[in-house]
Amino acid sequence: MAVTSEATTVWKGTLFEGSGDVALDSSGLATFPVNWKARAEGAAGTTNPEELLAAAHSSCFSMALSLALAQAGTPAESIQTTAAVTFEAGKGVLGSHLLVSARVPGLSEEQFEALADDAKKNCPISQALTGIPITIEAELA
Repeated sequence: MAVTSEATTVWKGTLFEGSGDVALDSSGLATFPVNWKARAEGAAGTTNPEELLAAAHSSCFSMALSLALAQAGTPAESIQTTAAVTFEAGKGVLGSHLLVSARVPGLSEEQFEALADDAKKNCPISQALTGIPITIEAELA
């Protein structure tokens, strides 16, 4: 079954002085303010498309790794993934770096790194991001 997820942004004003709100329509769970300063200067208090992309990438990767670990017969007790998506004005999204730490009883560091690398390549968000470099640091906790 295909599932379509939706979000809506309402923007007011120019790019540099304006601002908007992005609503998670499918879940109805949240609405976030967005503006250019958060995107280009890292200003606090609002989000930006790259932070939302990082949220999508970290959650998708964690799900893919959880599946891979379970299929290998070594389910994780916990997985923590941070995705750092880099944006530069005039250049766009430059890459996504995944930093993952997991508790997985009975798994060697080498096995874990191999499964994490496979999850990095095959999670649907990574596949959607094939136009940018995706790097990973993976360690067992």
